[in-house]
Amino acid sequence: ALEKKVVKSKVGEKVGLPCCHEIPSSESLHNYRVYWQKNTTEVVLAYAEGKKISQNEHYDNRTGFDDRNFTLWISPVKILDNGTYQCVVQHLRSSQNPVVVCDEPVAVFVTADFSKPDVTAEVSTNSCESTETVVRCSSHGGFPKPKISGALNNVSVVWNANWVSESSLSPYNVTGKLWLNMTKDAIITCSVEYNGFAKSTSLLLKKTNDCGVPTVPPSYNVITASSIIIVIFLLAITLAARYLPRHVCSHCCKPQDSVEEGGKECVKLPVSSKVTSETSSV
Repeated sequence: ALEKKVVKSKVGEKVGLPCCHEIPSSESLHNYRVYWQKNTTEVVLAYAEGKKISQNEHYDNRTGFDDRNFTLWISPVKILDNGTYQCVVQHLRSSQNPVVVCDEPVAVFVTADFSKPDVTAEVSTNSCESTETVVRCSSHGGFPKPKISGALNNVSVVWNANWVSESSLSPYNVTGKLWLNMTKDAIITCSVEYNGFAKSTSLLLKKTNDCGVPTVPPSYNVITASSIIIVIFLLAITLAARYLPRHVCSHCCKPQDSVEEGGKECVKLPVSSKVTSETSSV
């Protein structure tokens, strides 16, 4: 069994598939018949005596051919180009049947980049001791079928993964789900790995319940009662300030008969007359 040559390429790039024979400088393409075929049954491109004799419609306007070393060029590369190709070269000799001088396989691995993983977290249940969280990681549009891996605080975790693709040669969408019982803040990392490539995203997960005593706002009835008490207190102070001076004056003065009819006058008695009266009585 011949060891396959391996060629890797990404969707949209140009790739060259090497053949196993090169024409000597003394000869030309007219002395050869060349077949490039895929999976031993599908002819991609064929030349005989220097002329193109066949080409698969899937490769129309996407292939090139080197007439010295028979390299097959494909551009732009598509996912459907993934597979094993065969370069078969026959030498055309006069008076003899064609002789096979080259027949070797070439494996083409096509890669389509996945999107950067999108990591989200949703709290399912919460308590003072722990927070149960559902973490989801998703990526799409890539090829081949990826592997999804990750870590929680640098410790590996196993995702419950699900892949969706229309066929084995179609882009993949992948979703991973993880259930965590968190007792403290943590960092979760999700990685999507495919054909030697990888893309990763990290997310800080916070434990949402700190078990602190919640501050309860006063009820509506308490606020209403407090407001009424404050209003009554202010009214009492206002009334006291208005009527207290008149009440004191009524105890400090005596009415006089010499005032006009219908009225009273508050007059303090002279100190000197009071002393004279006491002296006379003695």
